[in-house]
Amino acid sequence: MAHRPPSGTARPTQVTPEPPPGREREDLLLRKLLHGLQLGRPALVDVHGPPGIGRSALLDHVITLADSYGVRVVAAHASREEIDLPHGIATQLHSALAATHRNPAAPTRTAGHPPSIRAATLAHALFAAARVQPLLLVVDDVQWADRPSLRGLQALARRLQGAPLMVLTSRNTAVPCAPYDLIEPCPLADARTVAQHTLFLAPLPDDIAAQVVAKNRRTPEAFAAQVARCTEGNPALLRAVANRYALRDQPALVPGGDPSDETADAVRDHTARTLAVLPGELLDVLAVIAVAGPDCTPDMIAALSGTRTIGVARALALLSGTGLLVPGPLPAFRSEAAAEAVLAPLTTRHRRELYARAAEWAQRAAFPDRAVARMLLGARTIGAAWAVDVLHRRAARCRATGRPVEAARLLERALGEPVPPALRVQLLTDLSEAVLPHAPHVASRHLRRALLVPAAESGPARLHAAELLIARGDVVTAGPLIHRAVLDARADTPERAALYALQGICRYLGPPPVDLPLPPDPAPRHERPAEAGLAAWRTALHGRDAALARRLARAALAPTAHEEVPLTVRTAAAHALLLTGRAHEAHSALDEVIARAEHGNSRAVVGLALIVSAFAELQRGKDALASRTLDRCEETMPRNCWHPLIVPAVLALRTLILLRRGEHGPAQRILTSELPNTAEGGLAWALLLYARGRVQLETGQRESALTDLLECGRLLLARKMANPALLRWRSAAARACAPDDPRAARLRAEERMLALAWGTPDTMAATLLATAGPTATAPSRASWQYRQALVALGTAPRFGHHTVDSLLHSDQAALPSAPPRTAAPARPAPSKGAPPAGGSAALSAAERKVAHLAADGHGNRAIAAELSVTTRAVELHLTKTYRKLGIQGRPQLAAALGRTPRENT
Repeated sequence: MAHRPPSGTARPTQVTPEPPPGREREDLLLRKLLHGLQLGRPALVDVHGPPGIGRSALLDHVITLADSYGVRVVAAHASREEIDLPHGIATQLHSALAATHRNPAAPTRTAGHPPSIRAATLAHALFAAARVQPLLLVVDDVQWADRPSLRGLQALARRLQGAPLMVLTSRNTAVPCAPYDLIEPCPLADARTVAQHTLFLAPLPDDIAAQVVAKNRRTPEAFAAQVARCTEGNPALLRAVANRYALRDQPALVPGGDPSDETADAVRDHTARTLAVLPGELLDVLAVIAVAGPDCTPDMIAALSGTRTIGVARALALLSGTGLLVPGPLPAFRSEAAAEAVLAPLTTRHRRELYARAAEWAQRAAFPDRAVARMLLGARTIGAAWAVDVLHRRAARCRATGRPVEAARLLERALGEPVPPALRVQLLTDLSEAVLPHAPHVASRHLRRALLVPAAESGPARLHAAELLIARGDVVTAGPLIHRAVLDARADTPERAALYALQGICRYLGPPPVDLPLPPDPAPRHERPAEAGLAAWRTALHGRDAALARRLARAALAPTAHEEVPLTVRTAAAHALLLTGRAHEAHSALDEVIARAEHGNSRAVVGLALIVSAFAELQRGKDALASRTLDRCEETMPRNCWHPLIVPAVLALRTLILLRRGEHGPAQRILTSELPNTAEGGLAWALLLYARGRVQLETGQRESALTDLLECGRLLLARKMANPALLRWRSAAARACAPDDPRAARLRAEERMLALAWGTPDTMAATLLATAGPTATAPSRASWQYRQALVALGTAPRFGHHTVDSLLHSDQAALPSAPPRTAAPARPAPSKGAPPAGGSAALSAAERKVAHLAADGHGNRAIAAELSVTTRAVELHLTKTYRKLGIQGRPQLAAALGRTPRENT
């Protein structure tokens, strides 16, 4: 508080000072009292408020205001350091009074003058000065006044009647005040003789507080309002935050800045200053309130604080004046920063012990899990099973409500308790799921820790950990750990079968390991559903037996196998069904996998199943549905959550969707995304190479496209993935070859033969279309070209691709797909130099029989056996038939005869 010497005479000023912001009501009252003091009416005013509320600022304003009313001022400021100095306040007042030489009654200091005499003569000197000129006596922080000076002030207040003297004091409500410490007038004086007022200063309203902050010209209104809300209208905090920003001198700190950090620092400093004036018992009460948080009750305070001289109710009443606690029946701090400042002076051991005692008391009192878990976070090791149960339940609730960071803190704290191995594996698995969105590498580390627990102690919990590790794509480090788990598991158990299936998927997804070979080919019989799921996926990838793959996949996806087959293995089995052409059945299985994974908060499994579903929709030509599915996948598992080995699959799918829409530019930009080196070599990398080759092929970069597509094929064939239903890289590579490159025909023939070996109608139709070339027409499954192409491949799988090429490049306008039997067949014109075609009427009876059997799809040996002739005779009859009809070979025979061929069954 500013100490201003009093003036000797009244000097009215022309300009009166403005009151402190938000103190207009107090200013009006004090002006009336000063005016009454001019008229000889005494007054006694006590200003109360918590630290930082502006008590000293109001007193400074009254001192300045007194000059305009011709009132002399004598001021003193008490401090905690001088509370044990006798007559300290009396000495300050004597010195202030003696500073004017115009007062003949002012005492003079002489050497050796005893302090007790100064205190005894204080009232006489003040009354003598007031008779000369109205006097304002100001004492700031009177709660720290020494005992003799306080008794002198109390005596002065009781004798105010009839004297032009006003006593103005301020009191910090954070410091407990006993009833006998109050400064009161004589009980016989009434309001007409001595005006008595007690002013309780309230926090500034938000609009006034915002105006205080907005005095800085660079502070926008929105920012000032936010600061006002954070400081809760405390003037000291407002100034502290404003000064912190002003010291930075940063133009960018104002627009859109967040004042929460600066406010928290200011609150801590303000709280530390408040705590310095409180007795030990009140500090103990505040420590309990800080530990218990919003769940604190008076009973908990009584049990934990150990108050001896004062009760809990009295302690809370005294603390209400500090401004640290919110008003209400339950004690709680206004801000977390204040609670942190209360606990900061405590040692770590003391603080953790207090948290542990609070958690144990709350658990016995049946507090909710939310409250007990919050206390356990700061407690020492409890060593009881209930602590782990509470933390685990609360973590599950936080994960279900979208608070993974809080769930991770709870699970990490639970792992600090002594827990059995099986529960430890479960906690590590849940912890990996909680930290996956913000720390994927940490999530993998927790899962690897779970896999290191022996099988005899961990139980089936580590199976879920292995599944999550593979679903995210971390197959390189998971492979050896899962292999060890397979060897460690008991034989002939569902757990071992499931681990074996996960091991197989792990080896197929990642780069082929050097030290561990790929799993052997599937056996004809699989007793365990998990092994059947792996065998179905592997059989489908190899493209060997669609019926077997379908049967094995259904065994893995059966309702009775839900408990034995991990969701990742079920996803692989559903992919096998997709490759066999059972899209509806596969999508039903994928939907079930996604629902179960979402229920268990296994976002990595959900993302993997959505990738498979999006790829299947893209191959079926449903671009919009594939795009929505991929959007959902990226929402569930952002790219940063995937292991680098899986990220290329997401990029490839997005690229292929854009390419299907004809958006070549965005597709190329996606392919330029930077990927780590560890992203190469896996199955997803092969998919990215295929997508990049397709984009390069569409943009005219044939050589680069051929290189990427052949590398894609090499990666797939290294895993024995030859099924063209997976990726038709051969036909795309054939399109990228030069026109005279013999590899193009070889690649197309190989893809057709593999499609025929796989045998599903969708794969055959898509393969014939993909290998038709840029000038070919799209064969329908009902067209004669499609059927005759199947006949050609079936009868001559190694050389029939030449006939297939001629069929797929034929003119469908000249050769209708399904001409009526009564209509005259449309025949192609004979080539130059060929004999004129005489039609079917020109054929002999033997030639007609052979031609009809050949048109129906019979081979030469079958025709010879049917007609009881030699194979050579059949060949001669067909040669003559081709010459008479003017056609090139067997594929055009059915159309020339005016009929549709039919396949052998």
